[in-house]
Amino acid sequence: MFTGIVEELGTVSAIEPLHEAVRLSVQGPEVASDARPGDSIAVNGVCLTVVTNKRGVFTADVMLQTLAHTALGALRVGSRVNLERAVTPATRLGGHIVQGHVDGTGEILARTPSEHWEYVDVSLPFELNRYLVDKGSITVDGISLTVAEVGAESFRVSLIPETLARTTLGFKQPGDPVNLEVDVIAKYVEKMVTR
Repeated sequence: MFTGIVEELGTVSAIEPLHEAVRLSVQGPEVASDARPGDSIAVNGVCLTVVTNKRGVFTADVMLQTLAHTALGALRVGSRVNLERAVTPATRLGGHIVQGHVDGTGEILARTPSEHWEYVDVSLPFELNRYLVDKGSITVDGISLTVAEVGAESFRVSLIPETLARTTLGFKQPGDPVNLEVDVIAKYVEKMVTR
């Protein structure tokens, strides 16, 4: 489990093809500082398992299905990625409950700068729309965000300077793909009330 509070911007240092998978190497000295094989690290919101960790670079195997159903398939050597270690019992839950299980992908549609924040519009798969509400939570590339506005096929978030400076949403442009994870509580509530 994660909180959606990005700890570090990492850099993809290698992508090695394997049989029906790739081995992703990510430079992230802060999150790798105490990572051991078997630990979970969210990479752009996708929960991955650490295979190796050497000198601030960890590796994780990513199955082809994950590449096909998330925005990780668009990563290249040099791509910047949002990194977060799994929570511990002593971790502050500063964002919301994030599983690292991507529900779908969207793309950045528009960026509208303002004096103190920036609006970012993101496309939304139709089947995920029912889980979003104004002022609710959504995870975009592993970042816990508050929904500012929900449309039929998109949503808007308002990003503060800290989020712009510390995450990939500070530089992603219209057309760039992003991973989306809706609030798991909304999915449980839906299941309970539709039985």
